[in-house]
Amino acid sequence: MSRKTSTYIETPASSLKPEFCRLEELEAVAIEHAYEHCRLVTRQGSKTFYFGARFLPYEKRRAMWAVYNFCRLTDDMVDKAENLTNAEICARLRDWEAELLESFKGRVQPSKPSMVAWLHAVQAYSMEAQPSLDLIKGVRMDLEKTRYANFEELHLYCYRVASTVGLMASQIMGYSDHAALEYAVNLGIAMQLTNILRDVGEDARAGRIYLPQDEMVRFGYTEAELLRGEVSPQFVRLMRFQINRARRYYCQALPGIEYLPENCRLSISVAARLYSRILDKIERNNYDVFTRRAFVPKKEKLFGLTGAWLGRKLGWNLVLPDSLGSYEEADA
Repeated sequence: MSRKTSTYIETPASSLKPEFCRLEELEAVAIEHAYEHCRLVTRQGSKTFYFGARFLPYEKRRAMWAVYNFCRLTDDMVDKAENLTNAEICARLRDWEAELLESFKGRVQPSKPSMVAWLHAVQAYSMEAQPSLDLIKGVRMDLEKTRYANFEELHLYCYRVASTVGLMASQIMGYSDHAALEYAVNLGIAMQLTNILRDVGEDARAGRIYLPQDEMVRFGYTEAELLRGEVSPQFVRLMRFQINRARRYYCQALPGIEYLPENCRLSISVAARLYSRILDKIERNNYDVFTRRAFVPKKEKLFGLTGAWLGRKLGWNLVLPDSLGSYEEADA
């Protein structure tokens, strides 16, 4: 999922002492309402995520809506906190983490539909706490870091804010071998790198640069040039290198789809194909990520669905271009 702003905020902390209850104390209609709430927020917040989830069985689909809502709320702790100090945001994150831990004890605030659905999904699929706790650690990194010295640092960030989502999704969908989890981690890295490359300009305007500093030096592109939005030959070479890395992670993730239940494989194939197409759009926009936003229109999403379906039937490679590695090798 993209770590960007949405128009919806559900405040996780309150100045009043929160009232918790156990899930079994809630009526079935309250749980259904909670999932419908999550569906609407997911549809509004991420059309690509919503589109991909449509191909899951209904029970798993709605659990994924709950996961999306939890991740969105966690993101908004930082992204929707313009008028708060870092200390105040950290306090909110601590409260949020405490509320999360309550959910793993089977307790929820009934006034928060997102968390009601989350708790239902947690219990239905015996979800583990660590990926969601790591997600909070990743969001906290945005308060602590605005630059990344190298890819090792960036990889940790991508793991925490995106691979954790893949691990949560794996718990919902199920898998036949624990090897599936490493593939899920790789897909999360690929998707978050895609987000980063798409949003280079937007992030820079917010004071954040996710491109590894040592690689910027290596390709002769300065921070000052990035902040001015210069699409120079050096920037193009840098972006080609980053795009190839993202594609490599997609390719390292795709074999893991075979470890998923048959009725979940198309959904993940669609998600991988659509997200990888954002990289194609960046290239077609001549690497201008400062004044043009790379996105996949609805018509191409439908085309991507067809391609993903055929790819599964015919064994096509969905995201690996013939040129993968050429720029990396040439510029290494």
